[in-house]
Amino acid sequence: MRGLRDWTLRRRVVTLLTVVAVLLVGLAAGEVALAAKNRTHIDAILNKTGPLRVQAQELLNALLDQETAVRGYAVSGNPADLAPYDAGRKREQGLVASMRQLVDDYPELREEIRIVEQRAEAWRRTVAVPVVTTTEQSGTTAGQALITDEAREQFDEVRGAVDHLQQVIFEARQRSAEDVQRTSGLLVVLLIVAVGVVIVAGSLMLVSLDKMVIRPLTGLADQVREVAEGDYQHGIAGSGPPEFVRLAEDVDAMRRKIAKDLAEVREARERIEWVNSQLQKQAEELTRSNRDLEQFAYVASHDLQEPLRKVASFCQLLQRRYAGQLDERADQYIAFAVDGAQRMQRLINDLLAFSRIGRLTTGFTEVDMNKVMGDVAGQTEAARQYADAELTWGELPVIRGEEPLLTNLLANLVSNSIKFRRPDVPPKVHISARLVGDEWEISCQDNGIGIEPEFADKIFVIFQRLHAKDAYPGTGIGLAIVKKIVEYHGGRVWVDTDTEEGTAIRFTLPALPEDVEPAAAAPDEPADEPTDGEAGTGDVGEPAGQAGTGTPAQAGGPADETDATDGPDRAPEGGRTGDMRETVG
Repeated sequence: MRGLRDWTLRRRVVTLLTVVAVLLVGLAAGEVALAAKNRTHIDAILNKTGPLRVQAQELLNALLDQETAVRGYAVSGNPADLAPYDAGRKREQGLVASMRQLVDDYPELREEIRIVEQRAEAWRRTVAVPVVTTTEQSGTTAGQALITDEAREQFDEVRGAVDHLQQVIFEARQRSAEDVQRTSGLLVVLLIVAVGVVIVAGSLMLVSLDKMVIRPLTGLADQVREVAEGDYQHGIAGSGPPEFVRLAEDVDAMRRKIAKDLAEVREARERIEWVNSQLQKQAEELTRSNRDLEQFAYVASHDLQEPLRKVASFCQLLQRRYAGQLDERADQYIAFAVDGAQRMQRLINDLLAFSRIGRLTTGFTEVDMNKVMGDVAGQTEAARQYADAELTWGELPVIRGEEPLLTNLLANLVSNSIKFRRPDVPPKVHISARLVGDEWEISCQDNGIGIEPEFADKIFVIFQRLHAKDAYPGTGIGLAIVKKIVEYHGGRVWVDTDTEEGTAIRFTLPALPEDVEPAAAAPDEPADEPTDGEAGTGDVGEPAGQAGTGTPAQAGGPADETDATDGPDRAPEGGRTGDMRETVG
């Protein structure tokens, strides 16, 4: 029993099915053999003994026709009366030949047919032929004299032989019928046994499935359900075939792992709750710190600038009143003091502007960048006129954002491009846009002094300068403001270091869905890339400075423009308008 319990479910089922299959195959083989025998017996009845009985009766009729014909000829002497005799003999010969073909499996019948032939031949030799010959030669009286009781008895022997032949044929037919009944009965018994085997096998299969499959699985499911309801410490034990025992062990291993993971998750949750509490405290600290910073911003924008204004004002008064009265070094010291106070004021204003980005918000709206460029052109008009600069832009998109911040963004880029110009070369600045995926890539291209690739990432760092303040004035915070505005709008900004001349600064802004869907459905087309401030969004051959449609120009950042302008209103420069070129004399 121990060895049987170690059998796998597959082995048990295969063994049971094999035993049932062997029994059913054996029964089927027996049924086939019995069916063959039964078919043989039925063939003997239908195709042998049955036709033999009929032919035996016809044989008797043929012999009677011969006997009647001989007697009629002896009475009448008419040769025509012998016709049935001749026909009877021929029919007798055919019937005997046919019967011999059917009695190969019945030697007793072959013997009986031989006896009938012998007696019929003896009757013809001793009775029929003498009567016919005597009647032909001596007349009917002599012929009738030969038909005696002895002649009749001799024909009765022939008839008796035929009757005995029929009796033997009947007995053979009865035996075949009994064989058919016996084999049919055995076939029925075998079928009943086969049905019994199937029923017993099915019952055993049901009982075995209930014992080996259903009950163990039900028990395992109940235990798993207890675990699923939250009792993760409940051990799972299996029963039944080895497969189910191993399955239970695997499920229990999974339960232990889940319980371990849950314990770790519980500990992690506790740690997270602790971290959240610490973060909450830090958030409160940050809120308090932000309030302090706002207070500091207020002080910096009002209280702190008041003494700076006094210092600057009195230094300027000293400079105007005592200019030329003191020595040259004193005038230089006073100039240093005035410049320092003014630079401190600009630095404070720029820091305040930088800190307010994203904190003092008016909310996102749909902004037409073409209108923004019009405002930028107005703000930078003085600087462009001073530098004889040309500002152009192509067709720009509508995006969601804050219009004041976007105006500040483009004004800083344009002012930087004008500030960092090459000597004796009129500045050219071009703004273009193109759709890349689900973002608008906006470029600011100029023909300025350019920037080395190794400094491309440094220019967006606050207070980062690549030039002395005497060469290019400013606080070094302008491009940091640009980067913060772009990131606040969900984009990114970089310097295109592959530009051959000048600087190209590119930045991305999320596109509206109504702009992305048609572009996704349209085939890709090559872009027309402008150079030296030519409009890149117009068709080929379009006059420079006119806004067009199509693929926007390449863009990048101004070279060596880490010193962002202090604001477009402070740069003494001049330029061109957007949708038309304006020359400043």
